[in-house]
Amino acid sequence: MSPLSGGARAVRPWGGWRIRSNDPPRLAARPLSRPIAVAAPATPPKRGFLRRLTVRRFDRRAFLKIGSIAPFGFLSWGDVLRAATKKTDLSIIHLLLGGGLSHIDSFDPKPDCNPKFRSIFKAIPTNLDGLQVCEHLPLTARQADKYVVIRSMTHKVASHEGAMALMMSGHELLPTVRHPGMGAVVSKELGPRNELPAYVAIPSSNRYSQGGFLGPRHNPFHAGSPNVSKYAVRDLDLPMGVDWSRMEARYSLLSLVDSKIQKWDTSDTFESIDSYYRNALELMRSPRAKKAFDIAQEPEPLREKYGRTGLGQGCLLARRLVEAGVRFVTVSSGNWDHHTNVFTNLSNDFLPELDRAYATLLEDLSGRGMLETTIVLVTGEFGRTPEINVYAGRDHWPNCFSLAIAGGGIQGGRVWGTSDKDGMFVKDNPVEVQNFVATIYHKLGIDHTKEYVSNIGRPIKLAGDGEPLQFL
Repeated sequence: MSPLSGGARAVRPWGGWRIRSNDPPRLAARPLSRPIAVAAPATPPKRGFLRRLTVRRFDRRAFLKIGSIAPFGFLSWGDVLRAATKKTDLSIIHLLLGGGLSHIDSFDPKPDCNPKFRSIFKAIPTNLDGLQVCEHLPLTARQADKYVVIRSMTHKVASHEGAMALMMSGHELLPTVRHPGMGAVVSKELGPRNELPAYVAIPSSNRYSQGGFLGPRHNPFHAGSPNVSKYAVRDLDLPMGVDWSRMEARYSLLSLVDSKIQKWDTSDTFESIDSYYRNALELMRSPRAKKAFDIAQEPEPLREKYGRTGLGQGCLLARRLVEAGVRFVTVSSGNWDHHTNVFTNLSNDFLPELDRAYATLLEDLSGRGMLETTIVLVTGEFGRTPEINVYAGRDHWPNCFSLAIAGGGIQGGRVWGTSDKDGMFVKDNPVEVQNFVATIYHKLGIDHTKEYVSNIGRPIKLAGDGEPLQFL
């Protein structure tokens, strides 16, 4: 169970304050048992300084150990609360399957559904009793103990643009407000580490995952496709015949010219270009950054294991970048919008590519001891219809779809939520996108209730009305 499942509240017995735990008793883990729903922590008494005190994620036994030192002057209440809310420094790798993954043909097979909806793919067992996935995900099936499948994702936006904006930011697409993507918020709130950008997109990003009203400085750094021979990030080396003194003189001159005309720019074009130049110069000066992007240092057997595909090599590069200090990496794979020939497309190319890349990434991160500090997401913007259309495809379906989440201290080997017998609607435990986004921010130690002022002067919460999911 997640640390969020329990809580504690302050009560005043006769003779002084003490802490009463609301944590449920620990139960023996069962692979497919649904997480137990636990009530939110009780509200502290509304008096004195305890009016603002809420102790969460803090075991009573640990409190007694620390609190027992306080009379000797080693720890104060402030020390106790800081210990209780200490966060792990996590990173995110987001595998973004643009177009919409068919949940029925991947993580939520329905072998007993209505025959006119049924996939031609068989359901296969995983390394957890009772959990099945599509037959074209055999490697992923062996890693099922590491991830959680949410089969009850839902929203109401059936267009690619609106659904992508919602999944990337937690906000519905508006004509007047440019909401920042999750990676941009991470860039602003947590900043860069180890001379590397905070946010990287492989090979590039869509406009809904960029900085939005936070500005171009929080756009992702585009790494390009690593699935090419002699891959190299553009402009990490000085041009031939140019030394650093000449480069700095050029940049100074450019900045001087820009400053004279930037005040007339109403589209952030100059800020965007200047931000790009600054990032490029910083990366060019950093041997650590150059090394992180040098995927050729990886052994050939491992590169083959990930798969010589855009998604496979993108996942390998993402692991290198996170290992070096990048906070948020999006690896995009497009063309999952299978309105025609869904079974042929998935079985021949898309699912085998995802299977090798995702399973190897989980295994690689786990073997390096990095899975505890790296959250791996696999999402599209929505699912696909149970109905098979006249072109042997499935169409857009936001009412019910699946995603997978692993790492970052999240207990794997679980399924949350269920769809109905045909995979058409959520049967129980629906998960709204805003709550999922709030969970990601919470895991990273970012206050999901924090408000930004948008480009139209309107205060907007990072995750809207979303609240962290207790089962994660």
